[in-house]
Amino acid sequence: MTTSPKPLSGLKVIELGSLIAGPFAARIMAEFGAEVIKIESPAGGDPLRKWRKLYEGTSLWWYVQSRNKKSVSINLKHPAGREIVHKLVAEADIVVENFRPGVLEKLGLGWETLSAINPGLVMLRLSGFGQSGPLAQQPGFGAIGESMGGLRYVTGFPDRPPVKTGISIGDSIAALWGVIGTLMALRHKENGGQGQVVDVALYEAVFAMMESLLPEFDVFGFVRERTGNIMPGITPSNTHSTQDGKHVAIGANGDAIFKRLMRAIGRDDLAEDDELADNAGRDARRDELYAAIDSWVAAHDEASVLDALAAAEVPASRVYSAADIVADPQYLARQMIETALLPGGKSFKMPGIVPKLSATPGNTEWLGPALGEHTEETLQQLGYAADAIKSLCDAGTVLLGAPGLPRQS
Repeated sequence: MTTSPKPLSGLKVIELGSLIAGPFAARIMAEFGAEVIKIESPAGGDPLRKWRKLYEGTSLWWYVQSRNKKSVSINLKHPAGREIVHKLVAEADIVVENFRPGVLEKLGLGWETLSAINPGLVMLRLSGFGQSGPLAQQPGFGAIGESMGGLRYVTGFPDRPPVKTGISIGDSIAALWGVIGTLMALRHKENGGQGQVVDVALYEAVFAMMESLLPEFDVFGFVRERTGNIMPGITPSNTHSTQDGKHVAIGANGDAIFKRLMRAIGRDDLAEDDELADNAGRDARRDELYAAIDSWVAAHDEASVLDALAAAEVPASRVYSAADIVADPQYLARQMIETALLPGGKSFKMPGIVPKLSATPGNTEWLGPALGEHTEETLQQLGYAADAIKSLCDAGTVLLGAPGLPRQS
């Protein structure tokens, strides 16, 4: 276990979320030192435990998404279970939740109740449409946020329907905004302010990333459409296919970089063409430029293309698969591939910690815990005696989980 200090050490976070957005936000806090107590239902816990590829019945995603967290299994429909949460919140700095608006209020765990218990509380609320507005009560997953936020409309090729990215990007973007907002709220408290709600809507989190989409429509009536791997107005920047069937992304939209690229592919005439000296001129002739680059890349294998462009100092990369990532020296040098042990001792790789802090780095202390693994420990810290814990367990209010994975070395 690392002995380095962590920037969020001393903060206590109660996670009332499930699946992606809320748990991802809490994961980041846990990686950087916050004590994250994840509240899970005794009836199976977070559904993420069973999502995608399972190892001996548990999702590999779970082990990463819930690293450094404590699992406390409580039935929130039981009054005694809600009382436990009230006691936890009284000692907490942050609550993270991503229920549909109104659900926690019905359980007696809404903002008015929790802030009365702890006036300094910061509550991060992630939902499809936010805590207000005509759609607030509607369910909204990441796919809906990506669609309503404008991302899906511009993703894909012009002759085909919109497509999604290969991950739940809407949830992850919302989680990042949530962490940013929570840290802002904590800074406000440090300056003498009160606790507050950080309200993140998935569609707004996506919309905030949409660059010039809105002002271009407002000023020019221009609706950005799907353009495949190019972005009109930024030229050249595209993905090209090599002789051996691989794909290489090349970004050469800087003026000097463009000249180096043209010389590297044997097109000095284009490098010296005054009409192509700036981005506007290049974009006006983008079809011609992409045809020239396509032709050169298609005549060489991937290794030759990458070697030539590296020598010319032109930004380029193969389009990485997972197999490329785990073998890449840059990933390894930056400690972005961590190795841990699954139950039974099987080794597996997982992403490293982002961002890299020079003085107070984050790290993986342990992997996602067993359901209810920390219930008994947490109740004891709240002052519950052994017989009271047994009664709660017998009544189905809490679940006492078996010890899970050892902490990472």
